[in-house]
Amino acid sequence: MIIVGAGRVGGALARRAENKGVSCELVTRTDGWGSIARTSAPIFVAVRNDDLDGVLEKIAPEHHPRLVFTQNGMLRPWLERMALADASRGLLFFAVATRDAPLIPGSDSLFTGPMADAVVAWLQALDVPARSVASDDFAEVELEKLLWNCTMGLMCELTGEPVGGVVEHHAKLLRQLVHELLDVGMPAFGLSLDAEARQALEARLTAYSRSIPDYQAAVKEWPWRNGFFVEAASASGLHHELLAKTGHLPR
Repeated sequence: MIIVGAGRVGGALARRAENKGVSCELVTRTDGWGSIARTSAPIFVAVRNDDLDGVLEKIAPEHHPRLVFTQNGMLRPWLERMALADASRGLLFFAVATRDAPLIPGSDSLFTGPMADAVVAWLQALDVPARSVASDDFAEVELEKLLWNCTMGLMCELTGEPVGGVVEHHAKLLRQLVHELLDVGMPAFGLSLDAEARQALEARLTAYSRSIPDYQAAVKEWPWRNGFFVEAASASGLHHELLAKTGHLPR
């Protein structure tokens, strides 16, 4: 595996691979770029969304089919612009508390695309749960994760409460916001969820929030998160109203 990015995620994976005796090349901002051309290994991209342009500039087009993008947020428009719509993707479900902290495995990380099976096998060798899924299944979880980040970030700022307080004390408003953004997001992800699936998604968002009740979310990574919903919405609604109340949009 080649890991691009020596931050929290990339560094933790590289250290875990070294401890397990599993092959890995770590590419930093200044070092290791030559390893990309020397192997045919998947290229696990573990940088912030705003750094993706710079990474892509350093990797020759012939190596682009090996790229695996693991960023949160609405990445699809960027991938389309970069002619990478068919690139491998990952959704990571493990924790790294700080830059030098160890990786704490969680539920299965999900991967889809041509490099998915190779990445899953590599992570499993590190005792990190992972599995390959079909693109439609990936899209549903991708949208769900985006919704949690966008709704909880906004609701925490609005109420001053952590995510556990939001679900306990502001459930009705949260539900309205989730379903409004779900209506906006489904077409962009090629999804059409029925009432039962929507309720199940809402229940998962609530259950996850209750599992980390003290986490204080915030509106961040605007172009990749809430900003996407602002641009995609055909008219202003609750999302716009709450963003205005929290100072993220003009009143």
